[in-house]
Amino acid sequence: MESDKEFIVNIHIGFRTLTALVVAVILSGCSVNPVTGEKQLSLIPESQELSIGSEQYKPTQQTQGGQFYLDPELNLYVSEVGQKLAKVSDRPDLPYEFVVLNSSVPNAWALPGGKIAVNRGLLMELEDEAQLASVLGHEIVHAAARHSVQRMQQGMLISAGVAGLGFALSDNEWAGLIMGGAAMGAQLALAQYSQGDELESDHYGIRYMKEAGYDPQAAVELQKTFVRLSEGRETSFVEGMFATHPPSQKRVRENQELVNKIGAGGYRGRETYQEKLSFLRSRQPAYNAYDEAMKLASDDKLDEALAKVNEAIRVEPEEAAFYSLRGRIYRAKDNLKKAEADFDKATSLYPEMFTYQLHSGLNALALNNYDKARERLNQANQVVPTSIAYLRLGDVAVQQGRRQDAIQYYSTAAEAEGEVAQEAKQKLAQLTQE
Repeated sequence: MESDKEFIVNIHIGFRTLTALVVAVILSGCSVNPVTGEKQLSLIPESQELSIGSEQYKPTQQTQGGQFYLDPELNLYVSEVGQKLAKVSDRPDLPYEFVVLNSSVPNAWALPGGKIAVNRGLLMELEDEAQLASVLGHEIVHAAARHSVQRMQQGMLISAGVAGLGFALSDNEWAGLIMGGAAMGAQLALAQYSQGDELESDHYGIRYMKEAGYDPQAAVELQKTFVRLSEGRETSFVEGMFATHPPSQKRVRENQELVNKIGAGGYRGRETYQEKLSFLRSRQPAYNAYDEAMKLASDDKLDEALAKVNEAIRVEPEEAAFYSLRGRIYRAKDNLKKAEADFDKATSLYPEMFTYQLHSGLNALALNNYDKARERLNQANQVVPTSIAYLRLGDVAVQQGRRQDAIQYYSTAAEAEGEVAQEAKQKLAQLTQE
């Protein structure tokens, strides 16, 4: 049984967070929606809303590819556009942040407190800055209107106390950590919005666009494109935007009616947008090859996958994700030394990315390099704790004669589900019987 092939993210809300949520429920009451002005149930105070967004922002990014660090100027540009819209929003004082994620899946999301992300895969589908403003304005409304918080409250009402148990999700060797369901933030980011929330975000997002000087007709164009793509069942969009922001002809009609009312016209920024996307577009062949390599690896076509990821590296030799994937391929081919070199390269290029540290640590353990395994697995857990990392840290502790540490690690891993938890329970029983 190769338990290392089952990766389980198990993120627990801390005791202080859970306590605050319980207190919030006890002191629950009605408040006014800061965007619509309508009364709504309020179980989570603003202070807790901001805390959740801040705590979950980085882990949520990392469960979905991590930051697109190769083009800082693109990240800065997206942030500048987002801040223009945030300033004219109904909650301009939220601590808004915007980031571009390194994922080909076309999507964007918002966490409580104005923590917003857009995938490079979605940026590639847009034509101008006004369309980007439409996407960001829509997400800003989700944050400003507390839509994620409202979904959290519904979950609390349905199953009080579940938040304290944490969430776990297993996956196969090649798909990596499934983007969604693992962390609390990922659940919030990737859960489907209601039609009412979507229409509300469309409506006020369009108004924000107009006030910020953008042509609101771009929002209608974008919705028309999404409806067309959804009817064509384009896989990447079904996995991304359509899963979380379902398009509809009703949205197109209502958006057009609003634009007709407030008036079309304004900044489009096509030339600027295309210039800002030039680096990403020049590297798109590398990411296409990477995506193909991932699929080939998942189909156990390792030699073909290796050729494809080498193609990606030739186009862009500074992308950590490419080396991490090649390391995983080499490891699957039992070439642990070559895998080690690639994992070292990936972690040197993007040391904050927990998956790269995790794979490096697992490979180091297979090489009986216990000090390195311990260091890398601990670094991974500092960003996104995983039960597989705790399990293997227990193995390292056993090899190094640290019995109490091993018991602690195995106990933590045993709280998860599936094969990892079962192995942890067996090893914990053996240690405690000694």
